[in-house]
Amino acid sequence: MSWLIALMGLSVAATIAAGVWLEMKPRRLPSPNWLKGGVLANVLLFGVAMAATLLMGVQEVMAAEPIAGAVMEISMGKGLALIGIGLPTALAAIGAGIALGPVGSAALAVIAEKPEMFGRTLIYMGLAEGIAIYGLVMSILLLGKI
Repeated sequence: MSWLIALMGLSVAATIAAGVWLEMKPRRLPSPNWLKGGVLANVLLFGVAMAATLLMGVQEVMAAEPIAGAVMEISMGKGLALIGIGLPTALAAIGAGIALGPVGSAALAVIAEKPEMFGRTLIYMGLAEGIAIYGLVMSILLLGKI
């Protein structure tokens, strides 16, 4: 399990190092395709390691015997399961933020030209915001499972 966490740390460190290198020497870029491939490989490596860590943690939690009446300590598996439960909310909030950017700017442009469209633009903003609420609902439902 610890080797997966080390793999995730290595992936994050490599991505940060690439960003620092580009910030300091932007003109010495060998090839844009090489950089895109390297960053994509780091992101994929991080994602695979995160998924494997969460799956191993969920298995550990499900295999644990329930302790009746005693104070339960949070094991590594339960902690990873809780992180996995929080991921739908986090990813849905990121998705809502990505959706609200263009929708909000377009809504402001429409309101500047036609102020009577304010109510309709609020509906579009609410639809984009609803993505985050769906993620929150999923996390609440998953939290009831452990």
